[in-house]
Amino acid sequence: MLRLRTLLGWAGRGLGLARVSNTPRLGNMARGNVISHKDMKALVTSGKAHVIDVRLPEEVANGHIASSVNIPVAEIEEALKMDPETFKIKYGVDKPKKDDENLIFHCQMGRRGAQATEIAMILGYTKARNYAGGYKEWSEKEGK
Repeated sequence: MLRLRTLLGWAGRGLGLARVSNTPRLGNMARGNVISHKDMKALVTSGKAHVIDVRLPEEVANGHIASSVNIPVAEIEEALKMDPETFKIKYGVDKPKKDDENLIFHCQMGRRGAQATEIAMILGYTKARNYAGGYKEWSEKEGK
């Protein structure tokens, strides 16, 4: 069984901490699964996106994409390994299915979103995508 350690990961790197991870690397594969602002907006507007905001709760408190669910990057592996009932109780939404085409991760500027996308892909969510512009781009373009 894969053991992914994301405790510090890129989130810790942003705080000046060393990256601690035994996560197998997918190289550029996860970075290739990127969604543009235009496509992200269309999916969010249609209600067809399953958007997971991987920022810390205190970051999300300052603004978020409507209908996104906050699961900090350090919890992504554990969350995606939960049974559907436990996931729904903890996060208030249905757990994404491994073949969901509109599973999108985002953070503030793209790094943690890419890390979460990579973790999801390793766990079998092969169609997962990263909104690399993150909340920074979203808030600039959406005027929020």
